[in-house]
Amino acid sequence: MTIQRSLGGTEPVPPGPPRAAFSSSLAEELAPDVLDRFLRYARIDTQGAYRVTERPSTQKQLELSRLLVDELRALGLADADLNEGHSVFATLLGTVDGPVVGLIAHVDTTPDVTAAGVTPIVHQAWAGQPIVLPGDPHQVLDPEALPALATRVGHDLVTSDGTTLLGADDKAGVAEIMAAVGYLATTGNGRPRATIRVAFTVDEEVGRGAEDFDLEAFGADVAYTLDGTDLGELEVETFSAASVRVVIRGLSVHPGTAKGKLVNAVKLASELVLSLPADSLSPETTEAREGYVHPSRISGNAEEAVVDFIARDHDDELLAQHVELLRELARQVEVREPRARVEVEVRDSYRNMRPFIEQNPRVVDAALEAIRRAGVEPRLAITRGGTDGAVLSAQGLPTPNLFTGGQEYHSVREWASVQDMAAAAATIVELAGVWAESPE
Repeated sequence: MTIQRSLGGTEPVPPGPPRAAFSSSLAEELAPDVLDRFLRYARIDTQGAYRVTERPSTQKQLELSRLLVDELRALGLADADLNEGHSVFATLLGTVDGPVVGLIAHVDTTPDVTAAGVTPIVHQAWAGQPIVLPGDPHQVLDPEALPALATRVGHDLVTSDGTTLLGADDKAGVAEIMAAVGYLATTGNGRPRATIRVAFTVDEEVGRGAEDFDLEAFGADVAYTLDGTDLGELEVETFSAASVRVVIRGLSVHPGTAKGKLVNAVKLASELVLSLPADSLSPETTEAREGYVHPSRISGNAEEAVVDFIARDHDDELLAQHVELLRELARQVEVREPRARVEVEVRDSYRNMRPFIEQNPRVVDAALEAIRRAGVEPRLAITRGGTDGAVLSAQGLPTPNLFTGGQEYHSVREWASVQDMAAAAATIVELAGVWAESPE
């Protein structure tokens, strides 16, 4: 009888298929530590906040950061510290001279979905049936609708209870780095290894993860974020991104005497959103390298309404066109209602990392070899998002993005495969060995 395990208790479930094989004996060895760490970290609410001036945007993120400092020191990384840039830095010394390799993940979770009271559930040796999340039975992970899920029959899957996100983005990456570093620091089986620099950042989900990142103090020659998704993927291309805020100022009047006077900013904001293309240029109608304009938040009242957009594209020129489209649509609000006043604020978030990664092919080759050594077929991929690595790559530290095994990010239906997370941790261990063989 298999057991469906959660932090809140256990309950029997029907026997499932044989347990899915791990990608390597190393992955199997690392799996219990990866899982235990992930479950522990997932319980901590580290949700960030949009449009907050302070850093970090929420102080609760630092609860996990401080825990990680303590755990790193317990592993023997005596220099582990939460620095003035709000990042955790630590060093695992190598056994050979050569390049210093950075490993980076972020502790925060998206502001879009609650992260309070996360209850992870482990579905051992999943048999392939739809997974009904017990906290909200309307939330069902159906393998017929989720192709990646359908290929994980026999895997041990982790979900939330359906009332919160899970936090695999990016606590899976955090757990994998910690498990791999712990293995190298305490066991390692005599493997030669490069010097490793660990970093855990805050506020990545609000586009500020690398804002105060001290590259000189970090001291890595190359780096990798552990913030990807599907097994074996190495992401070498991100979106370029901008955030656009449109502020619409109307005129509030008591509705009983409003005839001919009221200028309703809420209605004008609604019209702005509805003026976007209906069948294109949105996340729900695009894929691959197609960009989009996404109204992500709307708030306000009759006097003033605010609409926040995110604009994304892999091509910088197309991104500029998307931003100009929003400017034009905002101008049209004033044309339709001259009594309104409309302001547009544009902030650049990050740029596509691809041109910077292409200048450093060794950082890609080493990762692909490490994935192979971990028993997984590697694949180059693009991401329809961004990472801290996009910013750091533009600043001179080539930082592609490795897979973590998490899926359906930013959703109460988020899930992760233990076997895939273990493969990611094994890849990190192998990566330290690959770079130890590459002194140049």
